[in-house]
Amino acid sequence: MIWSRTLFAAAALALVAGTAAAQDLTAAAPGPAVDLRLSDGGDETTISETVTGRDLALYRFTASAGRTVHVTMTSDNPAAYFNVYAPDSAPGDEALAVGEFTNPPNDWTRTLTRSGDYTISVYLYRAAARRGESATFTLTVSVDGDVAEIPSDAVVSDQLAATLVGGPDALAVSVTPGSALNLRAGPTSGTEVLAMLVNGAGLRNLGCRVIDGRRWCNVVTLTDPATEGWVAGDYVIEADASKMPLPLSAPAASPGDTRVDLEPDAPGAELLGLLGAGESRRYVVDAGNGRTLRIDVSPDGPPITYRIINPDGTVLQDRLSSIRDYAAELTQSGDHIVELVNRTGADVAYSVVFEIE
Repeated sequence: MIWSRTLFAAAALALVAGTAAAQDLTAAAPGPAVDLRLSDGGDETTISETVTGRDLALYRFTASAGRTVHVTMTSDNPAAYFNVYAPDSAPGDEALAVGEFTNPPNDWTRTLTRSGDYTISVYLYRAAARRGESATFTLTVSVDGDVAEIPSDAVVSDQLAATLVGGPDALAVSVTPGSALNLRAGPTSGTEVLAMLVNGAGLRNLGCRVIDGRRWCNVVTLTDPATEGWVAGDYVIEADASKMPLPLSAPAASPGDTRVDLEPDAPGAELLGLLGAGESRRYVVDAGNGRTLRIDVSPDGPPITYRIINPDGTVLQDRLSSIRDYAAELTQSGDHIVELVNRTGADVAYSVVFEIE
């Protein structure tokens, strides 16, 4: 179902809710990346293109560790953003930079800690993409010719994962705020994603090693229940085990929450709502251990964030963004709470789709 801005806002104000067939959550397959021929000794290039709907515009550049890269973008549509991916990563993996969360937005500078091919994706956030909007953008990428000193925390990250086996007892996720690190079932980027770990999340280290030229660490989360898996060693740093935070917790379901009734013969439920600036709303989804929960939040305006709370009150995922769909296998049975939070300065109408498989 496609809603115009007027109808969508009116329906949200009325708090219309109901069950509907789940929408197609599959984004358009991206085309090949365009090579940006930047000189590692210092160069700059500017591209002006248009992206429409769910399409991705992909660009690739090569740079060495110690070089400083600056990526900036302007657009005639405020719903357009870019992501930057480190070597061996691509859209669908954790991003090195998320244009929505840079300060200012779509303006990012970083001294690189790895040499290789970096990828930039330009896209429209979900609500605008569904409306089939277009954005004409100008993307500028520059590489500084001077080799800078690599930040100390990045050096620690490289050193702790450089050994074939080992590393410190405790690790912490070190990614761009607003992005997340995939916890995978095995030490390759093609294995199942078990969880998405937020920046600063504490981990117990079972050992790091180099596999097929990339550093991977076997870790256990500090959540209850704990989840064991593998993370890319590029995105973790040494942490003080004595200062690791306890698992996050949150209140159980209350009468003021909205319960999502998923009929056995319905593929999903779509609900509409309106959040004032700074407001939040909680939805309760009853689901069992081993089932897959899928969530698609589509605001009619700037992106909003949400978190997922396990039946025992621990936080399964925090600071998820409406830019991306969420899908993960559950590890507990009972009422799972999905809490939407509007951190923008204006009212935001939205739709949210829930699916249980």
